[in-house]
Amino acid sequence: MNQLKTYRVWDASVRWFHWINLLCVLGLIAVAVAILNAKTLGVSDDGKILLKTVHVWIGYVFALNLLWRLLWAFVGGPWARWRAILPGGRGYLKETGRYLADFSAGRPRQYLGHNPLGRIAVTLLLLLLLTQAVTGLVLAGTDIFYPPFGSWIAGWIAAPGVDPATLVPYAPQLYDEAAYQAMRDFRKPFISVHEFNFYLLIAVILVHVLAVVVTELREGGSIISAMFTGKKLLSEPPADQPPAE
Repeated sequence: MNQLKTYRVWDASVRWFHWINLLCVLGLIAVAVAILNAKTLGVSDDGKILLKTVHVWIGYVFALNLLWRLLWAFVGGPWARWRAILPGGRGYLKETGRYLADFSAGRPRQYLGHNPLGRIAVTLLLLLLLTQAVTGLVLAGTDIFYPPFGSWIAGWIAAPGVDPATLVPYAPQLYDEAAYQAMRDFRKPFISVHEFNFYLLIAVILVHVLAVVVTELREGGSIISAMFTGKKLLSEPPADQPPAE
């Protein structure tokens, strides 16, 4: 039996991003479900404004946390960087084939970073998170006139003689009717993408959790605890090598 060996893999920024992101996503899902079912729940206009405000503030934390992770991928530790995340590079396809063959044969390979399929999953998750953040920021401006686009939206739809800074949601008497309708048409594709991406993101997150559990059971490596401690415990020499600095 091979001796277990500890490797330091995930730096503090990666770990903090992961858990802050998880809390934000759970909070955003909970509030989004309430917003989507506001009519059924009998929520008043003031209640909907409150729900959307909470959703936006959680969204700000979510977006800033994601932005930090994307920037950290340029300057962080070797396993936090893009070259250790994105699929591709020299030998990637060959290594993917070896990983799948060994996994099917019941002798899964162990990795310090993400395994070849994990790199695809993480890249997809980051793209979905980024899409959700960008569309959410646009909708924050069109729904409750919050930054970074709220001032522009308010200036667009304010009725003649109305100070855009005084606009509030659900106050059609303050809006120019034609401009408001044009704004609604503008926001429609952002709503569609935001909602579709919301459901897709939930599905991918569930697959991600399942894949982590299966990988933990089949490959070992203390994958779950490593996101708390930053350290992986491997029983085999890792199939990957630290990226060259």
